[in-house]
Amino acid sequence: MDAAGRIWDRVTAPAPDPSTPLLLGAAAVAALLVLYAPLWRLTRHAVTIAHEGAHGMVALAAGRRLSGIRLHSDTSGVTVSSGRPTGPGMVLTCAAGYTGPGLFGLGAAALLAAGQAVALLWGLVALLALLLVQIRNWYGLWSVLVSGGLVLAGTWWLPPEGQAAAAALITWFLLLAAPRAVLELQTARRHRGAPDSDADQLARLTRIPGVVWVGFFLAVDVGALLLGGSWLLT
Repeated sequence: MDAAGRIWDRVTAPAPDPSTPLLLGAAAVAALLVLYAPLWRLTRHAVTIAHEGAHGMVALAAGRRLSGIRLHSDTSGVTVSSGRPTGPGMVLTCAAGYTGPGLFGLGAAALLAAGQAVALLWGLVALLALLLVQIRNWYGLWSVLVSGGLVLAGTWWLPPEGQAAAAALITWFLLLAAPRAVLELQTARRHRGAPDSDADQLARLTRIPGVVWVGFFLAVDVGALLLGGSWLLT
């Protein structure tokens, strides 16, 4: 069997449905990664990867040309695309960042609830590989390579039960981390005042106040958490 066939067999390999105790345990660990500040300073980088990846995906889907993505050690990032500076495509691209992690988590919850834990992990590897070719700085390259390497290691070497646990942890982390990132955005806007956040850019594009956009981001992410959590636990 060729290499492509072996990989396909791994992608489609069945994994045991995670039990309720395993799902609750994964949720508890994910909550610790999100709520405990020393850990959050590290895991926040994964949210930035999802955030900037969402900007890039929607930019391409909206017909914009993606010029590159940079990820920085302070957990900030920037996605550069070219095209019309106004209009629906630009609005959707700006709005994708803070809704992206929650929606990625919701998609992951759907796959996990359908018994596709292995496909979920391989899907993440594929998305990170696509993101890698758009990275334009060394820190971003290192960050994506480490994240992709960890997920790839889990897909290749963990037993089926371990793969299900890893998929559950990643899913819960995305669902829980997305609202915290939005709350941090509003705190930063309140103390900084510089009109350079996604919400401020959207305010300039749409004439809708930035605080309304922050509320929209939070509503989407909390909705994803509640819906995704219900899929996982029922």
